[in-house]
Amino acid sequence: MAVHAFDLMGSPNIGVYALTTNSLTILPFEISSTKVKKMKDRLGGEIVFTTIGETRLVGVLAVANSNGIILPHFASDEEEEAIKLVWKGNTARIQSKRTALGNLILANDHGAIASANLIREKAALKKIRDVLDVEIVSGEIAGLPYVGSFATATNKGVLAHPMLKNSERQVLRDVLKVPVDVGTINGGIPFVSSGVLANEHGVLIGSPTTGPEIMIITNLLDS
Repeated sequence: MAVHAFDLMGSPNIGVYALTTNSLTILPFEISSTKVKKMKDRLGGEIVFTTIGETRLVGVLAVANSNGIILPHFASDEEEEAIKLVWKGNTARIQSKRTALGNLILANDHGAIASANLIREKAALKKIRDVLDVEIVSGEIAGLPYVGSFATATNKGVLAHPMLKNSERQVLRDVLKVPVDVGTINGGIPFVSSGVLANEHGVLIGSPTTGPEIMIITNLLDS
């Protein structure tokens, strides 16, 4: 396995436009067949082509682990059905005014961290817990609630915003049960999930990512 530089939609912000688990990658329709083949070779699993809420912002609006996929309430029946045709795990739309779920939840197969505001919505929290089938707790990264935006998590490790606090690091370790390190993506961007697609099979990063950034990512997610 290796870390590969990649762009989607003409952008290095590949985590904005796509979402991957160990068995599935969700992509917008416009991705070329050449790129799709490369992604399938490097991430494994099946490919689903769909929008989320009629937008390409798949990684911003949805969150997933190997157990389930969470979608915002405005995802359409057709979009959810496109996923269910390939995905045999849990799938659900969450009724919440907070819809950028990919920015507000950080999950792997061991646990999940979510924004405190989302945690307070009891009905939404129960559904998220049931679908992802893991413990979910409130947390922050760099003192802010955008845990899904400021970090990326796999079953091998968590890469987080460079201003991660020690207390926050401990929560990530305890809940996600993997090593945690800090770093940036795409030449200094601290919103690390925007430029990474990673699972247990492979790691894709935005093309401007520098050598030192790649070293941290490789040691953490590609071991």
